Amino acid sequence: MSGTAPKYAAIDPDDREALIAVLRLIAARAGEAIMTYYVEGMEVRRKDDNSPVTDADQAAEDLILAALRQVTPGIPIVAEEAMSAGAAPDVTGGRFWLVDPLDGTREFISRNGEFTVNIALIENGQPAAGVVHAPAMAMTWTGTTAKDGTASATYTEANHPPKSIEARAIPAEGATVIASRRHGSGPELDAFLARYKIKDRITAGSSLKFCLIAAAKADLYPRFGRTMEWDTAAAHAVLRAAGGQIVRAGDGTPLAYGKPGFENPHFIAHGK
Repeated sequence: MSGTAPKYAAIDPDDREALIAVLRLIAARAGEAIMTYYVEGMEVRRKDDNSPVTDADQAAEDLILAALRQVTPGIPIVAEEAMSAGAAPDVTGGRFWLVDPLDGTREFISRNGEFTVNIALIENGQPAAGVVHAPAMAMTWTGTTAKDGTASATYTEANHPPKSIEARAIPAEGATVIASRRHGSGPELDAFLARYKIKDRITAGSSLKFCLIAAAKADLYPRFGRTMEWDTAAAHAVLRAAGGQIVRAGDGTPLAYGKPGFENPHFIAHGK
């Protein structure tokens, strides 16, 4: 990658409108970097946990980290590739960033378009602001929740203006269940779904699943498998702002962030 790195002005993270505006820009620029590799090809390597990683992951993360350090100096950043390299910052102050520069690396490698850039601000264990950008689809979702509870969730496609989105309650005709394209079956899932009247089952990759619930195009996403906080935080911010939630599968309490090791328990994402 070449060219001069863009400069960003520091902003007050409590100014949610300004924060989302700059996060949109950062995510879009990261998406442009990713798409260069998507078009021109990539080398696939394996991390210690045997998950795939490409130069696109690292290029996007480098861009996002450099930008966030300018926009909110002093706020710690937890980012997937940096964590893989052993860089775990202190997040005990209660406010920190969670970054997955390329969520859905397997989807990226298979070139099905279902991969996203995820950036989220965490405050006191909950996602306060987040952007999910799908560069191959030219789609972006955002969500913010202010300290007074005021929330805003939006969806943007291509160059159209953002539209407000809102999650729905499960319709009388039954729930639309969305599952991971690669982790969407198993006895725990079947047992959970037996409690509901199911109208339809669909699949999707990366954090797109949560965004479909936020936009009232699906109702439930049960996940009985390993995920990390950076996998869910940005889309959780969108879903929370749209009136939905992610809860722990075991006890129904809200999924929290800043856990030791940054690993999530099994969870259920749902609309209203």
